[in-house]
Amino acid sequence: MLVFIIRRLIQSVMVLLVMSLLVFAGVYAIGNPIDVLISPDADQLERARTIAAFGLDKSLPEQYWIFLRNALSGDMGRSFAFSTPALALIFERMPATLELAVCAIVMAIVLGVPLGLWAGLRPDGIAGKSIMAVSILGFSLPTFWVGLMLIMVFAVQLGWLPSSGRGETSLLFGIPVSFLSWDGVRHILMPAMNLALFNVALVIRLTRAGAQEALLQDYVKFARAKGLRNRRIIGVHVLKNILIPIVTVIALQFGSIIAFAIVTESVFAWPGMGKLIIDSIRVLDRPVIVAYLLLIVTLFILINLAVDVLYSLLDPRVRLSEAKA
Repeated sequence: MLVFIIRRLIQSVMVLLVMSLLVFAGVYAIGNPIDVLISPDADQLERARTIAAFGLDKSLPEQYWIFLRNALSGDMGRSFAFSTPALALIFERMPATLELAVCAIVMAIVLGVPLGLWAGLRPDGIAGKSIMAVSILGFSLPTFWVGLMLIMVFAVQLGWLPSSGRGETSLLFGIPVSFLSWDGVRHILMPAMNLALFNVALVIRLTRAGAQEALLQDYVKFARAKGLRNRRIIGVHVLKNILIPIVTVIALQFGSIIAFAIVTESVFAWPGMGKLIIDSIRVLDRPVIVAYLLLIVTLFILINLAVDVLYSLLDPRVRLSEAKA
């Protein structure tokens, strides 16, 4: 396993290097932040001084080399708009996004797996058909529309939940979290439900398909012939054997939630990384945009590595030494 992890880490460094070049070239070649950050009434001397201060007077290869050299020491540049390190800005907003993503994934697992099992074990029942119908809605409804409907129903008409913000936070191991207070829980419920809807539908369909396939396998028939209880057959023989695709999808969706929570964070004014990147794009804050995209790439690399390791734990037949890199 150690050799596998080292090999994957070396490959990850190469992927990050290529992605940094693509991201840097794509972001830095489009638009001019000086037009946004400097007043149109500024004279040429002030414009030249600001361009030199941001390092935009150099050619693109020179800018990339400076960025790469600084990135190797952990410096992803300073924000044009806030004049603070880009990584510091992102890490400041990261706990809010991670908390939202974890809540959404927990909802997807807690709701999706039992409902998917129910639909898979009783596909012809009214409950099973209703569950599948709801899962289709989860795939079909746009995230922004669902978010607005949640606000209209639970915040405007019923007045049960607040419509925006993060609410009261408390420190947990030095990290601000909102789920430790009732006000924070009330604020996170709607955005977490909005993010979880698609993932609940996805987990339901995966679990249902896996359960129906597992029920036809010989080991399940043999377990029934031995007289094992139905609960043990489902919990040990069925659920354990359908966990690999579910774990894979949930892990990748966790990364997707973090990367693409922008819409939900904008609708609910959730102070996370998504809202930060939207604000940065508006003012062409290049260091923040590049640092955010590279951080997301790193996150997906780590998630894929974690999934490969989990494979070997869930299924002894999977050997990391034989896995494809």
